[in-house]
Amino acid sequence: MSEKTAQTHPSRRDFIKDTSRIATASILGAGLAPRLYAGENNTINVALVGCGGRGSGAAGNALSVKNGPIKLVAMADVFPRRLERSYGGLKEGVSKRGHADRVDVPRERQFIGFDAYQKAMDCLGPGDVVILATPPAFRWVHFTYAIKKGIHCFMEKPVTVDGPTTRRMLELAKQSVEKNLKVGVGLMIRHCRGRQQLKERIDNGEIGDIVAMRAYRMSGWQGCHAKPADMSEVMYQIRKFHSFIWASGGVFSDFYIHQIDECSWMKGAWPVEAHALGGRHHRNDSVDQNFDNYSVEYTYPDGTKLFYQGRNMKGCKSGFSSYAHGTKGVAVISNSSHTPGKVRTYRGHHLDRANLIWRFPQPEPSPYQLEWDDLIEAIRDDKPYNEAERGAIASMVTSMGRMAAHTGQPVTYDQMLNCAHEMAPNVDELSENGPAPLTSDSEGRYPLPQPGVLRDREY
Repeated sequence: MSEKTAQTHPSRRDFIKDTSRIATASILGAGLAPRLYAGENNTINVALVGCGGRGSGAAGNALSVKNGPIKLVAMADVFPRRLERSYGGLKEGVSKRGHADRVDVPRERQFIGFDAYQKAMDCLGPGDVVILATPPAFRWVHFTYAIKKGIHCFMEKPVTVDGPTTRRMLELAKQSVEKNLKVGVGLMIRHCRGRQQLKERIDNGEIGDIVAMRAYRMSGWQGCHAKPADMSEVMYQIRKFHSFIWASGGVFSDFYIHQIDECSWMKGAWPVEAHALGGRHHRNDSVDQNFDNYSVEYTYPDGTKLFYQGRNMKGCKSGFSSYAHGTKGVAVISNSSHTPGKVRTYRGHHLDRANLIWRFPQPEPSPYQLEWDDLIEAIRDDKPYNEAERGAIASMVTSMGRMAAHTGQPVTYDQMLNCAHEMAPNVDELSENGPAPLTSDSEGRYPLPQPGVLRDREY
């Protein structure tokens, strides 16, 4: 993934002041996208990099912001069919809302390949936004280019999968702040109005001092079967990114980060240590790297614990919830899903209606939309807004729990941050038919975590 030389752009405010061009485009070179400029109508252009379900969902929320004109003008992916499906779904969705003109992505601005992210971002100008929604392993590569281009970002979570990429993202976060870029990270629960009120109530002592927290995410099987013969190893691992630690941090990082983040937010601190266990059970012919269940004890600076339990197995009871227990009562942080949160507080520790103190009124606005409303408002009003550092730390402390389970050792905050092992050190050099970060054995199976055997890394 070679990078083009960054071009210097004026600020959006200066650009709008000094130019009268409206939606003009010029060809930058063979194979490059036309650069689109927003004119005096103050349109914010958006490029989508990574056209899977999350990227398409984020783009749909972006196009639903109501405080000014906004358009999707470029899309990028490594899978043509995925881009086609995303484009069709987005076009149909905005058309139903009477905003068909908000998707303006002709064939020449639909890019495929490992350098497609560059071409999509080359279609943007100052004040525009790129959505980074590829597998997390590529986040630092794409964020680097966005910073060089001076483009605001929305990044899906997690944003890192190991110590080295976390350190890299923290440095990039500083650079983005210095350039006054607005950066959103897809930990949308932080934008949930109900949880924001719950946080205030906890801080004001409604349930007393937090003494323990617990969270659960129990769902069906997550894995993958052997690679098809007609697909390269690299492309297979990217397509099945939830199954590979290098690409996503596995189901632990990709699924569990929300609740670990929201509990840490309510606590007002990040955990300093994780001790965990996990294992694989009846995997049949699955070749992925995930465990079927995880149980993690996170410790905060004051000794308070968060007990996290995750399971991905067929036929077992499902569950999704998070709780904070205080000296005077308990708070429900999540109940049945990320959204709606249906947050509540109770006297004591029995969740009986008679003990209810407060609950957020229903129905509640979607935090998936609120995070975009907040980001675009910050861009238009030039408010301080940058979640890159917090997103990197949330990703890292999630990885801390995963690594504790996969190595069988306690892992501290500092150990995770300074860990030298990088899952995919050459991710910026991957190509469709080049070497993959992992190699399968003769039966098509990939290296597995070995607790107690690999004690300082995960595979």
